[in-house]
Amino acid sequence: MEQVLALAGLFSVAFLAATILPAQSEAAFIALQALGYPAVLLVVVAGLGNTLGAVVNWIIGRGVDRYRERRWFPVSQAALDRASRWYSNWGRWSLLLSWAPLVGDALTVAAGALREPFWSFLFLVAVAKTCRYIILAMAVAEVTP
Repeated sequence: MEQVLALAGLFSVAFLAATILPAQSEAAFIALQALGYPAVLLVVVAGLGNTLGAVVNWIIGRGVDRYRERRWFPVSQAALDRASRWYSNWGRWSLLLSWAPLVGDALTVAAGALREPFWSFLFLVAVAKTCRYIILAMAVAEVTP
């Protein structure tokens, strides 16, 4: 039961980290790996949570015209404009930066606003976000005994 709760917590914080709420999943990931949880399992759980959180942003982006003026909207107009320009220049491949702080969330909202097809969005974001956790797991494995 303890393992299920720990993994549910990691999933939740990874999900929230990809949405409008400020959260950092790396600390939870590192702590669980240091406690001996299998890195592959942590990568799958965190990658899935973070990817699904980005899907929420894509959905919000699809409704950008309806929600842009709302206080809870996750991305400022300036950030959305910047991400839209970046997205227009680089296209769907810019989603490989969806893991990056500051620009990643805006890119996923912009992808929805610019009507990126769901399946290509999901594939590229899943690759980017999962690779981030793979690199994190490898780094933690290097420094932990």
